[in-house]
This record gives sequence, C-alpha cells and structure tokens, in this order.
Amino acid sequence: MRISEALKLTVADVTHDGLLIRETKFRKTRLVPLHDTASAGLARYLARRRPRAHDDSVFIDKRGQALRYIAVKETFDRLVGKADVRSRTGRRPRLHDLRHTFAVRALQVSPAGRDHCGPHMVALATYMGHVNIYATYWYLEATAELMRDVAAAGEGFLSEGGRS
Repeated sequence: MRISEALKLTVADVTHDGLLIRETKFRKTRLVPLHDTASAGLARYLARRRPRAHDDSVFIDKRGQALRYIAVKETFDRLVGKADVRSRTGRRPRLHDLRHTFAVRALQVSPAGRDHCGPHMVALATYMGHVNIYATYWYLEATAELMRDVAAAGEGFLSEGGRS
C-alpha cells in the first residue's frame, strides 16, 4: 500500500478480512488482505493503543494525533541511517522503495506460463491500487533477473511458433 493510504486508515478500516483502503489515489476502494503475522501485530498494537472510536486514526503520534508523513519519513530515514542500509550503488533506500520491492518480489514469484501470468498481474495491479495493469507492468523493468525471465519467456514463445 501507499504510505498515504496507511496514514489515512481508521480503526473501522481494520477488518477480519484485511485493510479497507478507501478513496485511494484514483478514488477507488479496495481490500488489502494481510498475512496472519501482520494481522496479529496490528491487533496487538491496537490493543495496546486502545482507540476510543471507529473513526480514530490507526497510526498516531505521541500526542494522539494522526501520524503525519514527514514523521514517518524522518523516522524511516533515521533508522536506515543507524542500520547503515545501502543499495549496491551506495544509495540509501527511500520509504517508497518498500512498495516497489514488494511489487518486484511478487512478480519474481509469479507462476510461469501465459495462462497464469496474466491473472497474477491483474491481481497484483488490484492489490497495489493501480488504475490499470500498465502501471504494474512498469515493475517488470525493475530488475535484471526479471528482464532475463521476460526475455527467456519471449524467446521460448517465439521458438515454439507463438504457442505457450
């Protein structure tokens, strides 16, 4: 999810089935399922935080106000600096890189074959809140490994006379 979507979450948006992301970047609403460990962690956090109303923000600062982007960004940057995390090029990761990495990893483990890849891409586009699948295809260019896989699949498709 986008950081802006996480910061807009209210207690009512935390459901048994996942997080209800309302009025996204493209004015859509979607349900983002959570892994059991994420659900459990969020439940522990909310139990400790003890929100008073369903329209309370999920994530709050020390004063009980909705957490702001700049506070999240500064905390992330400070933790990355303390941990001295860097890419191979020496660049420190940005907050949005977490979303980008998720998309790339989801594509790396996508099922092989044309019949499976298409539905996987549609599901990923929906999960990420993209207005169309073309925004998700951009992530195919993200890594050399993915590009090698795409090239190999294309060569296989062509060598079989256009059948996959």
